[in-house]
Amino acid sequence: MNVIEKFEASKSRTSESEDIVAATDNFIAVIDGSTSKTALRLTSSCTNGRYCAEIAARYISSAPAGIDAAGFCTGVTLAVREKYPPGQMSHFEAHPQDRLTACCVVYSRVRRQVWMIGDCRCLLADDAGNFEVYDNPKPSEQRLAEMRADCAKALLASGRATVSSLLNNDIARAAIIPTMIKTMKQQNRTYPVIDGFDIPVSTVRIIDVGAEWHTVVLASDGYPFLKPTLAESEVMLESQRRADPLNINTFKATKGFMAGNASFDDRSYIRFTV
Repeated sequence: MNVIEKFEASKSRTSESEDIVAATDNFIAVIDGSTSKTALRLTSSCTNGRYCAEIAARYISSAPAGIDAAGFCTGVTLAVREKYPPGQMSHFEAHPQDRLTACCVVYSRVRRQVWMIGDCRCLLADDAGNFEVYDNPKPSEQRLAEMRADCAKALLASGRATVSSLLNNDIARAAIIPTMIKTMKQQNRTYPVIDGFDIPVSTVRIIDVGAEWHTVVLASDGYPFLKPTLAESEVMLESQRRADPLNINTFKATKGFMAGNASFDDRSYIRFTV
């Protein structure tokens, strides 16, 4: 595996990215720590999403070379689970919004497969310029994005908000947070995440990388329009920021570009040949 491009960036210049790119001789992965929905922190040094991403990256660094997707899910789950305070598992069972949570997309060199645990992204390309993009969105993500878009549009139409005010204080996102927390009850039921609780392998998207594909791109969902190069993906992201900074028209998301931020979400990108 030959890494061509690797990139990690926080959406804000003042905060640490919750995304991590991990690369070993046998695995390459993008791990996307989930944005916190509550104030609970299991460590004072970083957010729960970043902490979960760091744990997953450490697990990948020592994972057996020939492990399959099911074995990976079991191993990374145990690595996260042991970080929860003893005697408090019943709380985290009942309150998934407080868990250490991350999504990831992993390439296995031995298996020649991509494993998508949650809503990260993947692109496969051949030498002729053909490519295919894959994702694994949460079942509720589009509905939540539509809810926020409808709320933002209503606020703008009524004069209760402006584009500028929403870029500084996204009250449309705040309005959907309670619903977002409710949908998190479906973590590792209808959709997969890394959170220390058993991951149903049936919800993990497994992509066999055929011999025709020589280039692989893995990225977090901070890139809504994934392209074969980092430069192209960044151009598309910037075009979205200029055309629809609230992410309520051409691309709908559960968050927009906050004022002063280069992106609406932390983002990571790695391109390599196989």
